[in-house]
Amino acid sequence: MQKLILASTSTLYGGEYLEYLLPTLKSFFKGVSTILFIPYARPGGISYDDYTKTVIKAFEAIDIKVEGSHTSKNALQAIEESEAIFVGGGNTFVLVNELYQQNLMSVLKQKINSGTLYLGTSAGSNIAGLTMQTTNDMPIVYPPSYTTLGCIPFNINAHYLDVDPLSKHKGETRATRINEFHTYNNIPVIGLREGSWLEVKGNDVVLKGELTARWFQKNKDPFEIKPSKKINF
Repeated sequence: MQKLILASTSTLYGGEYLEYLLPTLKSFFKGVSTILFIPYARPGGISYDDYTKTVIKAFEAIDIKVEGSHTSKNALQAIEESEAIFVGGGNTFVLVNELYQQNLMSVLKQKINSGTLYLGTSAGSNIAGLTMQTTNDMPIVYPPSYTTLGCIPFNINAHYLDVDPLSKHKGETRATRINEFHTYNNIPVIGLREGSWLEVKGNDVVLKGELTARWFQKNKDPFEIKPSKKINF
């Protein structure tokens, strides 16, 4: 049975990396001694080593060891043998491209389907959907496919932002972009606000956190999903 936590962000304003999620992660990863961290999204272009150091420091607070997949001679084998997996945020195009280049997308999906605990933040959450086409990231590389893990039967728009009525910005909103996506695609999309996450257990998906999430479907009016509510897709 699949068991995932898919968070909109790793860091809330004013907080430390993963700080707001640590109580949940302590329970979620109970009994796990080592997590395999996949750093390929490279936020801000940082190195794999520096990214992994940040994650190591965060998980020290709940006494879990972290190993970077990039330090293994065989990343595919590292995924296959892992106790649990964390895919961090950054650029979704870069992440997906690297997973395909290393032939890791299918083995990662198989591992999750077998019940291995999975944590995603931002880009790492985006790839749990059917495709990566509702990411906010710039296409700085060209992945072989937009198809991702398909652990949930919809897409995620992480860092979802509502319209600020006081803003002078007249460009496209997140809702506008998602509507553009639905001009050509039928896949439902959930807009996850900062501090929100999805808990996935098998076919059950529940919204967690203090905020509602925005649900979009083609040719239907969007609506809000309340926290702790099971998403009925």
